[in-house]
Amino acid sequence: MYPLLGFSLLGFLVSRAVLGAPASSDCTGTISSLNDVAAAVACTTVNINSFTVPAGQTFNLKLLDGTTVNLNGDIHFGVQNWAGPLFMLTLSAVNGNGHTFDGSGPSYWDGLGGNGGVVKPAPMMKISMSGTYKNVKVLNSPARTYSVSNPAPLTMTGLTIDNSLGDQPNSNSNGIPAGHNTDGFDCSTHNLVISNSVIHNQDDCLAINKGSNITFTGNSCTGGHGISVGSISSDAVVEDIFITNNVITNNDQALRIKTKSDATSASVSGVTYSGNTATGIKRFGVIIDQVRRSATIGTPGNGVKISGINFSGSTSSISVNSGAQRVAVNCGVGSCTGTWDWSKLKVSGGTAGKITNFNGITGFSQ
Repeated sequence: MYPLLGFSLLGFLVSRAVLGAPASSDCTGTISSLNDVAAAVACTTVNINSFTVPAGQTFNLKLLDGTTVNLNGDIHFGVQNWAGPLFMLTLSAVNGNGHTFDGSGPSYWDGLGGNGGVVKPAPMMKISMSGTYKNVKVLNSPARTYSVSNPAPLTMTGLTIDNSLGDQPNSNSNGIPAGHNTDGFDCSTHNLVISNSVIHNQDDCLAINKGSNITFTGNSCTGGHGISVGSISSDAVVEDIFITNNVITNNDQALRIKTKSDATSASVSGVTYSGNTATGIKRFGVIIDQVRRSATIGTPGNGVKISGINFSGSTSSISVNSGAQRVAVNCGVGSCTGTWDWSKLKVSGGTAGKITNFNGITGFSQ
């Protein structure tokens, strides 16, 4: 769908950084190593040259209000088994100009992700900012790619996450795909738009764990576990989510809501799907499962209330493989409520799944 990314000259413009920090100087600072950061961020123009971030350290940018940052070369990250993150950004606007952060993922990948094996820096990119973050490429994240928490409205657009090399085994993965737990975007936030981006990974393309007013639109998701709300833990609230016009290819699931069976005092409401297209789905076209582990359809819990899950607007069309289930809904007793309009959902292929403890779906049959 798109060429494998290689190393490239990096460049981005950052303005209006850490909120409330006073600008102290109109000087220009230059960063050619982490040793230069402290002096450079005292200036309101910062130029970053190509360098390698030493293993086991975070490239952490905390800038003055109104700072302009120009990244003028490749940034590589030394390899070490540690918790990370590799890069932290607290800013108001970023333009990556189509260039790449390389996380050296193949040096970590062992087919286990965060479930064992070597420790992998996760997330690779920790973003806490508002404004616009655009045209940034990430190549080979060791594990989870983006962790997003924005203090004010944020739009992330035109991004690329390329972990396609993780689809293949390596010498440490015992014959299974080497990449694992390489989530695209993990979000626990409010007022976020992620749009027009390309994600090739081996876990959730998007995972919303809590928050509100989140839109995921016009994106391409390949090779992973689909677009997910959850896993939902105790006391988490998710509401007003819009999943629209995305293309989902060769994922385990297309669209998923997953809650932990032991979660309490939590809710998911107002999730709208429109105009999504999915092909080559391996397990479930649409799955709503109130069991902790992903896509297992076990005994559901009932501590997360789910309501207002609708397919509206343009038709969402999903094609599943022959061994997959079209739709499975596994609700706890009394936990799925109201009437859900699924009249704009079309699912083909595979076999019908089971709908448990809920009869409120209208406009759809399988």
